[in-house]
Amino acid sequence: MFPPRMHRFVFAFFMSLWLCFLMTALVTMINTGMDTNYLLRWANAFIVAWPIGFCLVVLSAGKVGKITARLVRQPG
Repeated sequence: MFPPRMHRFVFAFFMSLWLCFLMTALVTMINTGMDTNYLLRWANAFIVAWPIGFCLVVLSAGKVGKITARLVRQPG
């Protein structure tokens, strides 16, 4: 397993992987339809999108967490 200090990167890896997987699959289907070349088009989109998504999650997760903490009222 990973040490706790790696939580940020492990979270970013899985969150960006899942989100990019779904988003590229859906957007590719909406924009180009489902035909025999769909999987190739989707794979190309995913290969481009996932590294960008990973970097964005790593760079923005802290700021987004702070904004969320300000917007969500804590029980008490």
